[in-house]
Amino acid sequence: MRRGILTLIVLIYLALFSFIAAQEKEFDFTKYVDPFIGADGGGYTFPGATLPSGMVKVGPDCNKLTENAGWDARGNIVGFSHTHINGSGGGCKYGNILLMPTVGGIKSQDYSSPRANEYAEVGLYSVDLIRYNTSVRISATHSAAIHEYTFPATDSANVLIDLGSFLSSYEKQEFVGSEVRILSSTEVEGYSRIRGGWNMSRAYTVYFYAKFEYPATSYGTWKSGKLFPNEKSQFDSNEKTGAYFTFNTKQNKTVRAKVAISYMGVNKAHYNAEEIPSWNLDMVKTNAVTAWNKILSQVKVEGGSEESKKIFYSSVYRIFLQPTNYKGENPLWQSNEPYYGDYHAIWDTYRATHPFITLLRPSLESDMVESIVDIYRYDHYMPDARTSNDNGRTQGGSNCDMLVADAMVKGVKGIDYKTALKAMLKNAEVPPGDDERKQGRGGLWDYNRIGYVSTDFERCCTRTLEYSANDYAIATVAKGLGESAIFEKYRKKASSWENQWNTNIENLGFKGFIWPRKSDEAWMDTSKFNVFASGSFEAPFYETFSWEYSFYVPHDMKQLIKKMGGKETFTKRLDTYFTKSFPGKRDDLLFYTRMIGMCQISNEPSFLTPSLYCYVNEPYKTAKIVRQILATQYNTTRSGVPGNDDSGSMGAWYAFHALGFYPNAGQDIYLISSPIFHKVTITLENGKKLVIEAKNAGVKNIYIQSCMLNGKPFNNCWFRHKDIADGATFEFVMGDKPSSWGTNGELPPSMSDN
Repeated sequence: MRRGILTLIVLIYLALFSFIAAQEKEFDFTKYVDPFIGADGGGYTFPGATLPSGMVKVGPDCNKLTENAGWDARGNIVGFSHTHINGSGGGCKYGNILLMPTVGGIKSQDYSSPRANEYAEVGLYSVDLIRYNTSVRISATHSAAIHEYTFPATDSANVLIDLGSFLSSYEKQEFVGSEVRILSSTEVEGYSRIRGGWNMSRAYTVYFYAKFEYPATSYGTWKSGKLFPNEKSQFDSNEKTGAYFTFNTKQNKTVRAKVAISYMGVNKAHYNAEEIPSWNLDMVKTNAVTAWNKILSQVKVEGGSEESKKIFYSSVYRIFLQPTNYKGENPLWQSNEPYYGDYHAIWDTYRATHPFITLLRPSLESDMVESIVDIYRYDHYMPDARTSNDNGRTQGGSNCDMLVADAMVKGVKGIDYKTALKAMLKNAEVPPGDDERKQGRGGLWDYNRIGYVSTDFERCCTRTLEYSANDYAIATVAKGLGESAIFEKYRKKASSWENQWNTNIENLGFKGFIWPRKSDEAWMDTSKFNVFASGSFEAPFYETFSWEYSFYVPHDMKQLIKKMGGKETFTKRLDTYFTKSFPGKRDDLLFYTRMIGMCQISNEPSFLTPSLYCYVNEPYKTAKIVRQILATQYNTTRSGVPGNDDSGSMGAWYAFHALGFYPNAGQDIYLISSPIFHKVTITLENGKKLVIEAKNAGVKNIYIQSCMLNGKPFNNCWFRHKDIADGATFEFVMGDKPSSWGTNGELPPSMSDN
């Protein structure tokens, strides 16, 4: 009897365990993702449907096609195009191959509609078009999309295919040409050719093939707005073309279309359409959810508010939207190496987005870095930004160098580091000529001759600071490859920022700032420049100002602290930066700026600064400012991202700090801040677990009181990637007051330590 009871208990336990395991395995993490977070208010996030690194990003284009991710809260929907960039700010791009359902007479222009009931979730976007009393649902695979239009009962339900439509902004794309061919009452193919945009690209061509579920009752084409009923084709004459299909929906109100794109040709677009074998949109959406859950489920969070979970998982989702996987879609050269695009832009993403990808999916980061190395082989420069198969633009340094160094120090395999070093050295030694905004290092003539970029070149201060960090990245990779002479040369050049450190500039009681310097070594006069002056490409500082970016010496904080007057003065200076209201002209800053004191948390130059307290062993101050930013600048609304998401950059900043640490990119260093969840379990790609427990973590309990790493007391406020690469367990105890934890530990490493 006892044996029988024990057996029953064991069976019940095993059944319960299996049930719990199954429930855990099947948990849908995408329920915490809202693609609309950050779509408004300057975040420009993409609210449509796509897969991780998906080539097709199908979503709405609004108004006059001037918004950067296609979507706008105001005005009408113009249609649904298949290519977009996430969070691109002023860098408008794509919006190609647009479909729009209409009712009534055919119009090749002015066919937009007001909207209602707009909704998005992972793998699905839906909306009602008021003008046409028509409901829309769209979903996507990697290279194709499925559209579902529910019309009213009518004999004039139309689907327009506009090949002249594209997104445009003050950095305009320009129309080049298009062509359309109706193959039957259910099939159409063609292309749209566009040039320009933020990266000032050469012309790119997006080919498409579309197929409807059942035949249209009539069809036609147009060119330059003139309709051609029953005509099946319009050749390319550098004019805008399109096609329309009309359906009778008195019996069946639903019209479905599959649309596949390619950058190789219409035949490849036909091939890509096979990604969607059936007409079941819900199946396509389910497959998208499955693909996204493979990534999101690597991070399981417990505790914390529902809102924080939504912000966190939505952030992780946006991190993996791009770079885009264009494998098999490279029209420029044949290669067996990975091919990624939409690095938009590495100036933004090297700081947090790529390090987060490295943490969760090092094999993916390997492919991305190897891709930029392969681009160097054929395009002769690694890109600092790349869209539509063309490099451009560099915003500051040659920060592709940072991706290579970051991957090497974190042990990422599968990268040709020897060729990568050659590419890095070309950045550092070969001036790009007239293409200085496109690739390489502009102002390199000055930098290598006099040790800084002078006022003869734009972005002189930003470039000098970032080239110094890039040179340290070169030294890092050279050391890893055993190239001692290159290591010594570039380790020395990594101190070039000191040549633009003006000890005579004083502001708010602090002396010494990065300052514009002429080619004859004279400093720019203070009557012509000040520490709060900001600007874009033509200014000394790019999208930032001296007070802010004088903190940017990520590879040698020890020397910067010395330059600023030592630990006490450095700490006061940081305190002032985060608490003193910006006294300059807000109009000189970015068109969309949120600030904490003088910190533009809405832009990337500020990303590392809250963590710099760790370099003076005052992590409680990092905790305070980080938690303030997380609590006040991020939320679940459509304005819930503090600035342009910039290919997941704003999301990556949140995601890292929610875990409780942040990377110093290009190095194997993470700086500890303040974990917000009670427990996080990260399943690394090698199957090992990184567990972060934060006992008592809450809205008020933001300060670390103690820490154990793998069961042993840990008193440093930083750690190395190797400490977690094969799994680890952090046990934090949190409290509502600063403690002595981390204040007496070893300082994070700096270049001048050696």
